[in-house]
Amino acid sequence: MHQKINQFTKQEIMTALIAKTCRKSSIAVIFMLFLQSLSAQQDFSSLSASLKKNEKVLGKETVVVVQKEGKHIFLKEGEEHKLKSPVSVGSAGTWFTTAVALMLADEGKLDLDDPISKYIPVFEKYMKGYITLRHCLNHTTGLDGDASGVMKLSQKNKFENLQEQAEYIATKKLIVDNPGEAFSFSSVGPAIAGRVLEIITKKTFDRLVSEKLFRPLGMRTASFYNEAGGAVDPARGATCSAFDYLSFMQMILNNGKLNGKQVMGEKAIQQMLTMVPSDIKRKFLAETYSDFGYTMGAWVQEEEDGKPTVLCFPNLDGAWPFVDLQKKYCAIILPPKPLSSVPRNEFYLQFKSAVDNTVEQ
Repeated sequence: MHQKINQFTKQEIMTALIAKTCRKSSIAVIFMLFLQSLSAQQDFSSLSASLKKNEKVLGKETVVVVQKEGKHIFLKEGEEHKLKSPVSVGSAGTWFTTAVALMLADEGKLDLDDPISKYIPVFEKYMKGYITLRHCLNHTTGLDGDASGVMKLSQKNKFENLQEQAEYIATKKLIVDNPGEAFSFSSVGPAIAGRVLEIITKKTFDRLVSEKLFRPLGMRTASFYNEAGGAVDPARGATCSAFDYLSFMQMILNNGKLNGKQVMGEKAIQQMLTMVPSDIKRKFLAETYSDFGYTMGAWVQEEEDGKPTVLCFPNLDGAWPFVDLQKKYCAIILPPKPLSSVPRNEFYLQFKSAVDNTVEQ
């Protein structure tokens, strides 16, 4: 009897060991298959190779992130410049300014076709009262905005506030085109729009953008700030981390929502996707933008049937945030400081192509 019990016990032990071994093997196989699947879905080797090839220009500290469905599927950080490190985003801050204007229009607090003289009467006095907020946001004001314009002069003249800057534009800027007939990208339109937003809301521009956009999106590092004091710049004055800029773009992807909260109305999002007519005259465009269309607030990197499919906001400092509305992802290249030599467009377009190939795997 004792011998049978021992034999039975040995058989049970052997069976249990075999079963345990099989379970371990099965788990290992499943885990390996999972890793293989993950690797197949997220093979960013070509993207990594492209970034490595251009490392001399971009520098080792430039942050590069690709985000899909709220998850970072590719991330490159520097030793000091991290995903959550705030830096100047250059002209990409214009996108924030336009978003806030569209939000207020969606709430009925302003009309995009209001003449700016309704809010800033001095424009009427100098025969510029026909310019509308829409013209300001579309960079079609007709006011001089080339290298001899405000973008250059604002560096020489320290405006104390946006009121002073708007009055300078009204009294000093030349009318070179009828409004709506020529697209000229500059800081003129955003500066006027920023002042109008202050008048409508009775809040300073930086406070308004923080309350309407940055706080609701949880963009803790984002702000409009002038280190030298004086007026903030609604076109180039934004500071933001790559992490927070992605939150803004993710909201656009989600039709105005982020984390279940409707931050921008769907009507405002649709206004943002409305393209400036391609047949109007285009003036003083840098090579970076020369082949792109423009919506109310962003450049159009790709389009289909007259509708934008990829929005972006590259700038001459080297930053390049973009949103792919079809493939449902967003990405950003963000250097810690302006690059001394910005890569040519071919690099950024190859970057986009490499991400597309990976996302579609």
